[in-house]
Amino acid sequence: MKLSVLDQSPLRKGGSAEQAFSETLALAKFVEALGFERFWVSEHHGTDALAGSAPEVLLGALGASTERIRIGSGGIMLPHYTPYKIAEVAATLSALNPGRIDLGIGRAPGTDMVTARLLAQNGQPDFSRFHEQSEQLQTILHDKSFQPKLRPQAEIPADVWMLGSSPDSAALAGQLGLPYNFALFINPAMDGRILEYYRHCFQREAGPGRIASPHSCLTVNVLVADTEEQAHYLARSRLVSYLKFIAGKNDTEICHPDEAALYSLSPQEDAFAGQRMSSSAIGTAEQVKEKLLSLADEYGADEIMTVTICYDFEDRKRSYQLLAEAFGLS
Repeated sequence: MKLSVLDQSPLRKGGSAEQAFSETLALAKFVEALGFERFWVSEHHGTDALAGSAPEVLLGALGASTERIRIGSGGIMLPHYTPYKIAEVAATLSALNPGRIDLGIGRAPGTDMVTARLLAQNGQPDFSRFHEQSEQLQTILHDKSFQPKLRPQAEIPADVWMLGSSPDSAALAGQLGLPYNFALFINPAMDGRILEYYRHCFQREAGPGRIASPHSCLTVNVLVADTEEQAHYLARSRLVSYLKFIAGKNDTEICHPDEAALYSLSPQEDAFAGQRMSSSAIGTAEQVKEKLLSLADEYGADEIMTVTICYDFEDRKRSYQLLAEAFGLS
């Protein structure tokens, strides 16, 4: 089972963006040495909890900081851009890091609609063209006859991945012949047959950028510690941040676990938290390994990607170290 990392450059309370990005770069080098397969960074806008708003910029720094691990966007929100510009970004990154770039694309705004309108050139976000944009991006990257020719022209183009958390994205990934990464950490209530649906929709046709057979990855919220109690204690910081976010509160930075422990959940929040945590893997290394293998089997995933958010960077590193040891990565 290939294991990978999605890092969102979390902002801790009292911290800074400079600190968050420094930790992301350090984490990439750390998990590369541990033997993880991929290291992806996300795109979010207008949030106090996550610093990563420009994955294409961060990937340049990640390429310079690492040597072997595949690096990628998890993902670039394509409706905010033109496919040609994103193809140029991917080609530049691929030329700098041959054979190491994953271009994960998504349709969601990655923010609230007020900010999405600011990102749109005409103030009117249009997510209805995502299918068309995705096809065009594949063509620009992989069809040598496309005019005007893409420059720079990397010898090994980026691998395009479809990201999503709904049946629509699964169907689109299959129709376009792309590998698919399902964000279980965003939609933990999704039917376990979602990746089966992706495979059902997969069209085995020749075409620019299409893969020969379906390939899927499941992204899961993970936190590993030396004891189960410690893992849940550390994981509560992320949960409280998310609960504040969906309630529309401003103080969504990742708080200290002592502060998170004092946060009183309403009955509605408690029920919601229980539902969200049902597909998380939190506990000791063996408990988390068992949970991840169970999820991979339940969903039929070819790979697992993990997202770990907690207050202290050393706890984050420790989580990945214990996970790597449990799976025997090298």
